[in-house]
Amino acid sequence: MIRVLLVHDECLVRLALAEWLRREPDFRVFDAPWRSASPQVRTVRPDVCAADLECADPYGLPPLADLCARRPDPAVPRLLVLAGANRPGLLRRAAEAGALGYVAKEGSPDRLVSGIRQVAAGKRYVDDSLGFGFLKAAEMPLTRRELSVLSLAAEGASVAEIAGSLHLSHGTVRNYMAAITRKTGARNRIDAIRISQGEGWV
Repeated sequence: MIRVLLVHDECLVRLALAEWLRREPDFRVFDAPWRSASPQVRTVRPDVCAADLECADPYGLPPLADLCARRPDPAVPRLLVLAGANRPGLLRRAAEAGALGYVAKEGSPDRLVSGIRQVAAGKRYVDDSLGFGFLKAAEMPLTRRELSVLSLAAEGASVAEIAGSLHLSHGTVRNYMAAITRKTGARNRIDAIRISQGEGWV
């Protein structure tokens, strides 16, 4: 029996996907929104967490990703993500967080079923339609920390708020923003956000 925790913030989508997955005789399916995902991991002890990246914390995958990345502990679930090729920044963050499976959100639910089975067996699963997104992710000029800073800035956070959220000094945040502006070829912070959102980095 494969224990699956489906993580998605949109209740209707989450419940519909969970019911679809429950049709599989070898799946035992649980579901949760992001805010309660980490406690659910400890309670349910799933084999696989299937999580929608676009519902995740905007400045870095939530604590669930850290829990899932701590393999080879058998008590820690493997991470499979639902993503789109138009968000290479999220694909890159998922890869850095240790995700083993990648399923396109635009694809068939059958691919999600296949991906869960592959990941539960410890095998990598990458939906073919996400190939372009991974190519774009490889071309991204920004580091993971720069992406975190920029994502918070795009949400309207001030330098002080970004510093507090990421446990950085104000000067370090300003240095990151200067590097982001230079690497994106932007004129200023607002332009860097516009360019990065257009590329799907944040």
